[in-house]
Amino acid sequence: MILEQAQSYYRATANAMPERAPLAADLTADVCVIGGGFTGINTAIELAQRGLSVVVLEARRVGWGASGRNGGQLIRGIGHDVSGFAKYVGEEGVGYLQRAGIESVALVGERIREHGIDCDLRWGFCELANTPAQFAAFKDEQESLAALGYVHETRLVGPQDMQQVVGSNIYAGGLVDMGSGHLHPLNLVLGEAQVAESLGVRIFEHTEVLELIHGDSVQVRCAGGTVRAAHLVLACNAHLEDLEPRLSGKVLPAGSYIIATEPLSVERASQLIPQNLALCDQKVGLDYYRLSADRRLLFGGACHYSGRDPADIAAYMQPKLLKVFPQLADTAIEFQWGGKIGITANRFPQVGRLKQYPNVFYAQGYSGHGLNVTHWCARLLAEAIHAGHSQGLDIFSQVPHMTFPGGKALRSPLLALGMLWYRLQELMH
Repeated sequence: MILEQAQSYYRATANAMPERAPLAADLTADVCVIGGGFTGINTAIELAQRGLSVVVLEARRVGWGASGRNGGQLIRGIGHDVSGFAKYVGEEGVGYLQRAGIESVALVGERIREHGIDCDLRWGFCELANTPAQFAAFKDEQESLAALGYVHETRLVGPQDMQQVVGSNIYAGGLVDMGSGHLHPLNLVLGEAQVAESLGVRIFEHTEVLELIHGDSVQVRCAGGTVRAAHLVLACNAHLEDLEPRLSGKVLPAGSYIIATEPLSVERASQLIPQNLALCDQKVGLDYYRLSADRRLLFGGACHYSGRDPADIAAYMQPKLLKVFPQLADTAIEFQWGGKIGITANRFPQVGRLKQYPNVFYAQGYSGHGLNVTHWCARLLAEAIHAGHSQGLDIFSQVPHMTFPGGKALRSPLLALGMLWYRLQELMH
């Protein structure tokens, strides 16, 4: 079992990473949280701020999973278009979800500001249209944001003006949003773990959960001890595996990959991304990229549903990068890494409590929108545990989620076939 962080650009530029001891005694707490990523750490912060005692158990290291490996794009929205869920949550519920997609970004920004977390936060994002039809749809999106009272600047960029935002000639237009941005995700979650500990949260690393014993209180058994808690939060996302099969079958762990170039000159970096925005296109297998604080191009995407990682991530990803930026053919790739993100069938996160065990809560399946949505869901979980009720949690819970068919063996191949169909449709239009 790999216990250390991925050998990523983020790991190489991480702030202090204190080694936390494994659980070595029996403990009691109001809440036990399993998972030391954005969901688990922020749920712990929210609970501790409400006066509850919290123990966090992490099988590897804080931020080991997607929280410490992702593209670092802090972008508004929850999953894909939430208007399709009106039949489950009503028009008011849709309005809540749309506002939550915006307010969740503000929540992350507030946490960073309030606690002075050093994570290279920069504001500014551009959605990239691959086709004229996608660019035309950006006008509707801009109008919808205005109708929601969006306070941040948005502006359409026509195809003739795209060099203002990206040094590439392959796009049909863009929508700039100054209320979204980008950051160093591993440093964010490491900083948040320090915030949690300052509030009295106890975090244990290298502590794999072996068994859950349900009852009026939950017993969480590990090799070095057992935590007994009134409430349990499952915050494992793509790494839940067999700990709770009723939930793990609803999330598909999909591989996602990022490469980072050598540091670029100021001139070249400003030619590629003149305004230092985060950028993301509209393809099914999307490309997303941005500049790091030391002017590397971080380029990611290529969701893999096969369950197998490419043997050479750089060789796999570099042709995708060169399709966007052929001028980087002579630029060295210095970092390559991947990780698992939790994909749901409807691309909407799963948040709620188990019907069988109402003192067990969970949040998972962010489908690529995890940076902001994890923080929002953490607040909803804490509200529900502390007050016994959360209107937001109820709205999220009303959206039904299918279990992927075929069990572990067929889940990935079936989804891979489905995604191939979508990509073929994309090519035909």
